[in-house]
Amino acid sequence: MSECLFCRIVAGEIPADIIYSDDEILAFKDINPVAPIHILIIPKIHITSLADVKENDVSLIGRIMGRISLIAKEHCPDDNYRVVTNVGENAGQTVPHLHFHLLGGRKFD
Repeated sequence: MSECLFCRIVAGEIPADIIYSDDEILAFKDINPVAPIHILIIPKIHITSLADVKENDVSLIGRIMGRISLIAKEHCPDDNYRVVTNVGENAGQTVPHLHFHLLGGRKFD
């Protein structure tokens, strides 16, 4: 998926403000934040959206959720935050690579 923006970030072809990386997961600051804290957490393998998660991806998604919790503890000191994923263009997914938005630092309605 060389044309995928997030795959290109994973490959190091496009710079990002990375806050976490391991063999399977990458987390970086969103370049168009909608909250004071806006971090994107993605799998390093290409999965288009939550709708495309296969049975063998489930443990990876669990590890991503665990990592989101740890990132939130570090970056959202008041322990108030929102985690969002959009599935499909009509739901607001602008990059066709599974990603989770960690949002914090303000009150949400």
